[in-house]
Amino acid sequence: MFDLKKFSVPKTFRGRNVIMVQIWWCVQSLLFHPSPQIMYRWRVWLLRVFGAKIGQGVIIRPSVKITYPWKLTIGDYSWIGDNTELYNLGIISIGNNSVISQRSYLCTGSHDYSKETFDIYSLPIVIGNSCWLATDVFVAPGINIGDGCIVGARSSVFKSLPGNTICRGNPAAVVRRR
Repeated sequence: MFDLKKFSVPKTFRGRNVIMVQIWWCVQSLLFHPSPQIMYRWRVWLLRVFGAKIGQGVIIRPSVKITYPWKLTIGDYSWIGDNTELYNLGIISIGNNSVISQRSYLCTGSHDYSKETFDIYSLPIVIGNSCWLATDVFVAPGINIGDGCIVGARSSVFKSLPGNTICRGNPAAVVRRR
């Protein structure tokens, strides 16, 4: 059983102090989300100001939600689709020429349900180069998706996937080589 009054977030877990976190959330609400669709460079600039490492030619839609930009790396010419959530309590790295389609959810954190204190933890997610996560894909903490992997719509990824494969399902599994 949980005793949530004993729960606490580790001091360095967020990667920045609580004031910076709140400033980012305000900026995301007031400047990032309401920006017109075509203002990709504006959103990339805002993310870089807050510590994200983003390559050239990246397209990020205004409805994307990013928890901590300082824990985000995106390679050149990658796209992040509408209503995607990058719940990056830990590091998320997305390679070059990769597409994360609309409504996908990349989740680097969870809780240890076996502990009374319900401890929070994070594990990195790495999406390789030339990958495509189709609509509404869920990616769990600690996952590595290899270069050239395609993950079908509405798949749930709970184990790392090899490169140059087409995967789908819940849980996602290799269907064939690409």
